[in-house]
Amino acid sequence: MAGNRMICTTNQIDYSTIRKAMTEGVRTREELQHTAGVCLQCEGCQSEVDGILSSVCGCKKVSLKQVLDAVMEGADTVDKVGELTGAGTGVDPVTGEPCGRCKGLIQNIITLKK
Repeated sequence: MAGNRMICTTNQIDYSTIRKAMTEGVRTREELQHTAGVCLQCEGCQSEVDGILSSVCGCKKVSLKQVLDAVMEGADTVDKVGELTGAGTGVDPVTGEPCGRCKGLIQNIITLKK
């Protein structure tokens, strides 16, 4: 699981802002640039944006492709996606509590099927 850190140093866009945009349906670099304001040119954008966009669950290291595949195979709830992929079933390493930070993104993927 990634902590909140600055990704786009040019425009001061942090990890949480990027994940929030993804939860609202952003899936491409161009959409992220338009919606969240990342520059796509600074070192942080160059080294991290693609990895963030391709990841859904950092705790269980579940990719967007894995979640999409589960949805296309019929998983129509967050729990069903979790059963198939492990996404949304992680534990916060600090608190030991269930994490679930990716559940909003998983629901958005189910809704949009993208």
